[in-house]
Amino acid sequence: PDEAAALVARRVAGEPLELVVGWAEFHGLRVTVAPGVFVPRRRTEFLVDQALVHAPHARVVVDLCCGSGAVGAALATALGSVELHAADLDPAAVDCARGNLADLGGRVYEGDLFGPLPDQLRGRVDILAANVPYVPSREVALLPAEARDHEPLAALDGGGDGLEVLRRVAAGASGWLAPGGCLLVETSERQAPAAVQAFTAGGLTARLAVDDDRWAHVVVGTRAH
Repeated sequence: PDEAAALVARRVAGEPLELVVGWAEFHGLRVTVAPGVFVPRRRTEFLVDQALVHAPHARVVVDLCCGSGAVGAALATALGSVELHAADLDPAAVDCARGNLADLGGRVYEGDLFGPLPDQLRGRVDILAANVPYVPSREVALLPAEARDHEPLAALDGGGDGLEVLRRVAAGASGWLAPGGCLLVETSERQAPAAVQAFTAGGLTARLAVDDDRWAHVVVGTRAH
């Protein structure tokens, strides 16, 4: 009873439920989440679904801005035997992702976007999933307290128009993708046209996928053969 009361008190104080109980449900998996780590959103399951539709036989998967590693874990679980890599700037996220991806053989690197990835991945990635931050800086204060008070700012703040990190990923992706490989990034309805334009500027063939039920918008970019 004392432990339950302590958990309830944390939740009443505004801590996200997933952090209180220590895990989040994502794409049929129980993903461990730790304090200071971004909580995977159920709408991001749509990004996973789109990746599986586009590259159902993918063998090399990279999860950038991986947070807890939920996207990489879901993709590797669905695809079977894959070479899985993930990276994040935040040491807490890296530690969390390593725990979640260990049984899947995933390798997790600490660093900025493509920076820490091994060079041998260049030109070999079939699925590059990047759940980048996309909240405009001036709107972070408008987020629910659960997010702004308990999740890392770097996982939320996408810069002036919310697309600064997305543009960096789109600009560098083609050098890492295999022929026919795809980059998938979640964005908002309002930002989607500019996000598609950023993919095109990066040399990718881009399309927008929308799931109205989950209010999810995912830009899918493909490297030409």
